[in-house]
Amino acid sequence: MLTRLFRLHGLLVASHPWEVIVGTLALTVCLVSMNHNLATSSQMCSWNECPEVEERVHSSDVITLTITRCMAIVYVYFQFKNLRKLGSKYILGIAGLFTGFSSFIFSTVVIHFFGKELTGLNEAVPFFLLLIDLSKASALAKFALSSNSQEEVRENISQGMAILGPTFTLDALVECLVIGVGTVSGVPQLELMCCFGCMSVLANYFVFMTFFPACVSLVLELSRESREGRPIWQLSHFARVLAEEEDNKPNPVTQRVKIIMSLSLALVHAHTRLAAEQPGQNRSAEGAHGYEMSSGGPARPLKLSSMHLEQVVTLGLALLLAVKYVFFEQTETESSLSLMSPIASCPATQKPSFTRGGCRSEPPAPKPRATARGSSGCGPPPEPDAASSERAPPLESAPPAPRLEEGPAQTARAPEARPLEECVAILSDPQRGARFLSDTEVMNLVSSRNILNYKLESVLETPQRGVAIRRDMLSPKLPVLSALASLPYKEYDYSKVMGTCCENVIGYVPVPVGVAGPLLLDEKHFYVPMATTEGCLVASTNRGCRALCLSGGCHSRILADSMTRGPVVRLPSACRAAEVKVWLETPEGFGAMRDVFNQSSRFARLEKLLVGLAGRNLYIRFQSQTGDAMGMNMLSKGTEQALQRLTQLYPDVEVLSVSGNYCTDKKSAAINWVLGRGKSAVCEATVPAAVVREVLKSSTASLVELNINKNLVGSAMAGSIGGFNAHAANIVAAIYIACGQDPAQTVGSSNCITQMEAAGAGGEDLYISCTMPSIELGTVGGGTNLAPQQACLQMLGVQGSSCGEPGHNARQLARVVCATVLAGELSLMAALAAGHLVKSHMVHNRSQKNLSESLWSKTSA
Repeated sequence: MLTRLFRLHGLLVASHPWEVIVGTLALTVCLVSMNHNLATSSQMCSWNECPEVEERVHSSDVITLTITRCMAIVYVYFQFKNLRKLGSKYILGIAGLFTGFSSFIFSTVVIHFFGKELTGLNEAVPFFLLLIDLSKASALAKFALSSNSQEEVRENISQGMAILGPTFTLDALVECLVIGVGTVSGVPQLELMCCFGCMSVLANYFVFMTFFPACVSLVLELSRESREGRPIWQLSHFARVLAEEEDNKPNPVTQRVKIIMSLSLALVHAHTRLAAEQPGQNRSAEGAHGYEMSSGGPARPLKLSSMHLEQVVTLGLALLLAVKYVFFEQTETESSLSLMSPIASCPATQKPSFTRGGCRSEPPAPKPRATARGSSGCGPPPEPDAASSERAPPLESAPPAPRLEEGPAQTARAPEARPLEECVAILSDPQRGARFLSDTEVMNLVSSRNILNYKLESVLETPQRGVAIRRDMLSPKLPVLSALASLPYKEYDYSKVMGTCCENVIGYVPVPVGVAGPLLLDEKHFYVPMATTEGCLVASTNRGCRALCLSGGCHSRILADSMTRGPVVRLPSACRAAEVKVWLETPEGFGAMRDVFNQSSRFARLEKLLVGLAGRNLYIRFQSQTGDAMGMNMLSKGTEQALQRLTQLYPDVEVLSVSGNYCTDKKSAAINWVLGRGKSAVCEATVPAAVVREVLKSSTASLVELNINKNLVGSAMAGSIGGFNAHAANIVAAIYIACGQDPAQTVGSSNCITQMEAAGAGGEDLYISCTMPSIELGTVGGGTNLAPQQACLQMLGVQGSSCGEPGHNARQLARVVCATVLAGELSLMAALAAGHLVKSHMVHNRSQKNLSESLWSKTSA
């Protein structure tokens, strides 16, 4: 409940920063303007006059106050020094903003408490600095800086407030109650100090809950975006801060102890206050000015108008630490990001570019680059920028050319590339790493093979920066320098690509995704995503889905479910190979292979062994279920362990390859057509004559005759294997690309035979079926881990693994593929029978943009 409340509070503050900031400032001004009763006291200083007092300063008070001030200064220094190690001036700037405004609020409270007595700040500020805690503020800032967009900033601030808010509230309450015990001690100086402490905690809490998150949201909203496709303030090394803070939540037992302590201290305060009011209000009469007056005036141990020894000590310490912090701290620990001027620092994550009208030159030695925001490049005419209008690629073997800044603003020069040895040292330093290297320095390290090109994503702080640098190094080597300009690479989650889907990434290719449906399959409606660049395909399939829906839908069954892997092994002789073949086909041999194979995975279950012999070579086809995964890696792992067991039993067995093309994978093969591979499915439907005439614009007799002569006889004449269909591969490939399957497996997965028959009483209805024996797919692993592909799987309700029934989602996807193929077959065959194919493709599948104007005008004429 509290977490939800603080989350909503954080979202409100982050979403309306202007309103919160203005409201906080207005409340502060009102507080300053209020006339407190204490201000009318004749014993209290006002703005214009102050009563004469006898100043009695004890040496113990001077020493105590001096030590307190020095401790406060050193404490704040070390807090900022620790924040500096985080590698972002944004953190420093935001923490400074938090400290400054908290000090302002605290000073306002002190002035109001003393009735506009300014000298109270002399004692109060050290206690405020000692009690201020920047850790929570910096943690909330890290939440915001880990965001990729302004919307995510608000969301992360709300999540951070949900995590930090309850703990910070309880801590503030406990601190106030603990420190507040001193206000009832009866010792005037202690009461004054504790009063300052309580006000400090409350001011800190008030700013943290209101002004600070609003300012963080506003500052980041006003910050300009970098040229890398991510905000300039976004820091990837804070990306896991949410999970880390979630893991670092306080122990519930500790929280309960704090609550019990708070209640106990509240009771102590209540009892003390009530007891103090009983004996004739003695304490209230004296307490109003007890700790304020000394010999008839307010207790002011020190005056601000004179410079005393303790002030000299304090000021000297502050100046010494300030000089040390500014001039003698290691500059390598600073991030290239700047709160006030993010563009001028030329950060490694922000790429400069050419100006309009500027030309690229190739200098013999490294030269600094200038940044320019919003400028586009020019390369050799008539081509645009060498890489893109967003990034100009430097050469791999030489530093990039100078880049000129557009506009009247002064050119901001980036520092020259540091020596290779220094760059290697920075890269090897765990405290700094690649994020402290410029792109030029990273490219020099790649050229010297200190960083391997294919490891850029893992070495750099963000995969996207690695992709961008690889593009820069590749562009000058291409025949067309601007070839990568239209290949996008930003705003993509490469963390799910690395080590899973692709290597040496330079971007991604957006493919249009259409939807066909509703497809009525087994009494359920499905909307099928299809990624394709072929016009008419989605429209034609959609027409087939409509025809099936009007016909009562189609029905499907899964006939088999098992993936295969076929290694090849060699023995000394054909006779020896025959002996091993006979042993593998016995129950004993199969059992020995099965026991080892099944131990390799919790889903892999060996079902069959098919052994073929060619000379002294053995081809062993392992067949196993794989759950919801497509299963090639699973089969390969189990097969490898089974072969190890085989070589132990038969030492003269030589394993040539874990794949001997007896599987067969990604190649047209009769063994897959006959025995099946992956999921074997069949789907059927009966289309009424009225639907054939009105929707498909054809007749049952024409479709049946065309199917026989085209799909059956024509494919047989061509010697086709598994190609007894009109265009099953079209639908399979479109669904596979959309749903994260391996497109190469369209070769085997599109094995299909389409059959059509006349049905019904008068033979006017159409019966159609599609049988597909080797649909190779899965709903987990590989490309199904990518977010867009997962979205397409979610459209079908088959994303991920099925908890209750392993393999159910993959089998359901195979049914959808088979049914969609049936819809596509029905529509295309009807178009061919009616003679509409060429006409529809001329309308929907012919691009005029690639034709010259003159050629198009002649064609139109």
